[in-house]
Formats: sequence, C-alpha cells, structure tokens
Amino acid sequence: MRAAQLGVGVVGTGFMARVHSHAARASGAHLRAIVGSHDASTARAVKELGFERGCRTLAELLGDDSIDVVHICTPNALHYDQVTAVLDSGKHVVCEKPISLTSEDASVLVRLSAGCVATVPFVYRFHPMVREARARVLEGKLGKLYTLHGSYLQDWLLQASDNNWRVDERAGGTSRAFSDIGSHLVDMIEFVSGETIARVCALTRTVHPRRSSDRPVTNEDAACLIVETASGVIGTLAVSQVAAGRKNQLTFELLGEKGSVAFENERPETLWLGGRGSSELLVRDANHLSPEAKRLSTLPAGHPMGYQDAFNAFTRDTYDAVLGRIPFGLPTFVDGLRAVRLTESVIESARLGEWVLTAIEPNKVEPVTTGREQ
Repeated sequence: MRAAQLGVGVVGTGFMARVHSHAARASGAHLRAIVGSHDASTARAVKELGFERGCRTLAELLGDDSIDVVHICTPNALHYDQVTAVLDSGKHVVCEKPISLTSEDASVLVRLSAGCVATVPFVYRFHPMVREARARVLEGKLGKLYTLHGSYLQDWLLQASDNNWRVDERAGGTSRAFSDIGSHLVDMIEFVSGETIARVCALTRTVHPRRSSDRPVTNEDAACLIVETASGVIGTLAVSQVAAGRKNQLTFELLGEKGSVAFENERPETLWLGGRGSSELLVRDANHLSPEAKRLSTLPAGHPMGYQDAFNAFTRDTYDAVLGRIPFGLPTFVDGLRAVRLTESVIESARLGEWVLTAIEPNKVEPVTTGREQ
C-alpha cells in the first residue's frame, strides 16, 4: 500500500481540522469523511475542504471501512472518549494535544494504542532548522549544556472580550496556556536538547477572571517556570496568550560550554549560532544541513517553509508509520502522556508555591545519525 491509498477521516471542523485536512491531502491520502458538531458545519467542511462525504456521528465515520486513519480535532474534553472509540474500531489515530485531561486517562490511551499508530502533532519538531539544531547538540558542538531558555507568546486572548472554548475549564481543562502552547515549547526543548525536565517551579496568572460570559475563568492566561533537567541543566520558560503583538512567537535557546543555538518559529528559515569569538545566522540550505534537516527541506533554499510545511511533514511521517516505515522523531501517545504529566506538574507547583518533581520517562528519542555524507 502507498500513502495515496490511505483513507482519512476527520473529527471536528474548526481551524485545526483545516490544517489536518490540508496536510492529509498534501501527503496523498484520500479525504473520505468528516464529522462536526452540527450538520451545517459538517456540510460546509465537506464543500470547503474537499471530503467525499459528511457523517452525522463519530460511529458512522468509524463504520466506514475505507478509512484507515482518523484525525481528532475537537475540544480537549472530548479527546479521551473519541480516541478510545477510534482505537476500539481498529483504526489508527492522530489526536490534537492534550490527548486527555488527566495523566491517568492518557496512560490508558497509551496502553490501548499498542499495535496501532497513535501520534500527537508536536509539529514544531518538523521544521528543518529545529532538526539541524538537534543534530548540532548531539554532535557536541555546544559541549556541555549550562542553561536553557524558551518562550511561547501569543496575543489572541489579550482582551477580556476575546473568547474561545478553551477558556472554559469544562471544555479545555484546568490548564490552558501551558497545556495549549507550553506543551509545544517543552516538547521542542526536550527533543532538541536530549534533556528531560526533572522538576519545575511555576507561577501562573489568570489576568481576566471573566470574559464575555458570566462564567468565571479558572485556567491560566500565562505561566512562568524555572526548570531543572535530570542532568542538572537549569532554565527558564515563559508562556502567555495575552502578550500584545506576539502572534505565534515560539523560541528556544540552548547555551553550552562551546557555543549556543537559538531558534524562532516566526523566523523558521534560520538558526542563530553563538560563539565566544563570533556568532552567525545559519540560513536553511539543504546542501549544508544534517541528514534529518535535509530530509525535511522539501523546498529549495530561498523558498520559505513554515507551519503548514511542518504539519505536512508530521502527517507524512505518520502515514509512513501506518504503512510500516517508522520514521525518526515521530511524536506518539507516549509523548502525549509526557505532556499531560508535565502540565499537571506545572499546575501543582503553582498551586503549592514550591518545586514539584515531574514524572521522568526514559528518553524515547532515538540517537541521530550525525554523519553529513548521507
């Protein structure tokens, strides 16, 4: 079987459903069916996204034998039950994070997914320059890591009049900013550095206790963390959805004894490489990148690649895994469980006002081939 023969179903019709659908089409799969919360939104998605048909229920979609992979793009509180149903049907699954609202439920999903491909779109791993940063870290070009820093800043919930289902704890969960975007930040830092965050000391803030409804807002708008890894690297992380002017600024910086490396998602074509004597800006050019970065560079140098390209690469690798070709660095439900556990540690630390240990998992990231002759 080839990717072009895979059938895809999507649950949800919002922004993320559009991104997933574009990625599935770019990967060569067939968009078989989609189901939304209302018949009208389903019919609109069928027309606008190019699905063969719409379904009225998830059960109807799962009954379609032509569908091999189901993408879950719904509010967080629905993920556990919907993923369970997908896995019970024997289909493979891609689920937006968090895969569930509690680590107990996430652990169940990891067990249920044995024998299936179950992935989480931590897609920032799939920027070519993020892979380049990881290769340089593992090649020893930074030497021993001393500190790490990162932030993920947005402003789409800046005003009290801004609203979304995520601000409702019943739909989004007890954590919002950290669970929604902080999980991406931590996944990318752990993936690139090879480090595991072992403990956190966190502060969170809800700057708008009420938004456009009368229901109180209880999950956070912003979070700041001090972190320490299992090997003793210390660092700081900041996450905010109320950062005026910042649309999607995801950054990290790793600083070591020999050099430093920094990445900005809003400038994904470059890496900043810091040195004592001089620093440089490395621009994406597949002819001068590590094997994994070169693999993900699907456009020639000078032709900018961005978020949708990274999402497309994640989806292609997911479908390759379905076809039995397991690619390097594919984020699975094990990574989804890690994200839920870290989120719980952050919320617990902020509640207690003290350091909290995270649930340390063995490093699941495979060694990378560093030879550049490939």
